[in-house]
Amino acid sequence: MVNALSSYRPRMADLYLAELCANFPAVMITGARAAGKTTTAAQHVEQIVRLDQPGVAAAYRADPDAALRRAARPVLLDEWQEVPEVLAAIKRSVDRDATPGQFVLTGSVRAQLGNETWAGTGRIVRMSMYPLVERELRPRLDLGRSSFLARLTSSGVDELIVPPDAPTIDDYVAMAVRGGFPEVAYRERSQRAQTTWLTSYLDDLVTRDAAAFDAAKDPVKLRRYLNVLALNNAGSPSDATLYRAADVNAKTAAGYDQLLRNLFVLDVVPAWANNRLNRLVKQGKCYMVDSGLAAAAAGLDAPTILGDGALLGRCFDAFAAAQLRSEMALSQPRPAFHHLRDDGGRREVDLVVELGAEKVIGLEFKAGSAPAEGDAKHLFWLRDKLGNDFTAGVVIHSGPAVYELGDRVYAVPLCAVWS
Repeated sequence: MVNALSSYRPRMADLYLAELCANFPAVMITGARAAGKTTTAAQHVEQIVRLDQPGVAAAYRADPDAALRRAARPVLLDEWQEVPEVLAAIKRSVDRDATPGQFVLTGSVRAQLGNETWAGTGRIVRMSMYPLVERELRPRLDLGRSSFLARLTSSGVDELIVPPDAPTIDDYVAMAVRGGFPEVAYRERSQRAQTTWLTSYLDDLVTRDAAAFDAAKDPVKLRRYLNVLALNNAGSPSDATLYRAADVNAKTAAGYDQLLRNLFVLDVVPAWANNRLNRLVKQGKCYMVDSGLAAAAAGLDAPTILGDGALLGRCFDAFAAAQLRSEMALSQPRPAFHHLRDDGGRREVDLVVELGAEKVIGLEFKAGSAPAEGDAKHLFWLRDKLGNDFTAGVVIHSGPAVYELGDRVYAVPLCAVWS
């Protein structure tokens, strides 16, 4: 059941959430604070219970079973981690009545339940929701359109569309610096206002949001660590490099990494392993999930990024990966993202996507308008190593044209991901 609001702008998550609610009694939506989870979930329920409000939380702590019985169905339990006792109450309710579409839960913190048994196992299904992507910001969102990876797998580049007014590299960087949080992306704000909002978000992140975790005892040091991570966004620097730059030890850095992942603002793409490829590094690749937040954390603006080739490349990579991450989270079966690099640094592929049934897509991100065969040399190497398991390789670039670089390897503008 959708609670229609005339001002609501549909999200890609709507179709998937409706499907989950039609099949399961309880759905949990997780993601960064202010990514739009509550607004989207509200379209699918009759009642909203905000558990971050002290009075409401007190009633649910006192007797969660009775409080749930009084709620209209379907009910949204927003910021459920403020009253974790509600999970056991949902378990008991679902055990009595497993009718689909009763509960939707949203949370912006990955709850730490210690040694307690996770009460949601077998009763609550999860879906991830990220900040807005460009496909959702287009004038008309086609919820039924296949994802970029699905189109690429089924038809190669034949179904890809490049608009006549394809963005320039300046446009892409402006989009990346703005990011995808609805409060920024949906509003016509000046660059100064965008930066103010994102900086305030970071201030709240390192103080209020991090306060519940033991790893965050020093907001100043955490903010410095965030700055270093953001400067290396979409990179894979050595641990020692990060530690020195942030002036932290390995234990502190590990705690901060887990904290930022618990708050859904850091995504670590794991290293890829394959028995046909030797001497691959095991270190993952770090992405802040929102490119605008990364720019604010690093203190970077568009002119600075455009004037530095290394920053430009990582900014383009992070922004492109964000467009794919949201589609991946809503795909079934879900593709697996990996990063590939050999231990000598001679071969590196930005993202290796496993689609199941031994299908692999390799992706390279290049902030250039006309990539040549040399820009795809690592994709050619991967293709030759994998043989028939290699579905396609794509150099995603900032130019206006789709063209073939070699057998199963293509150059594709980034805007084709969302067009």
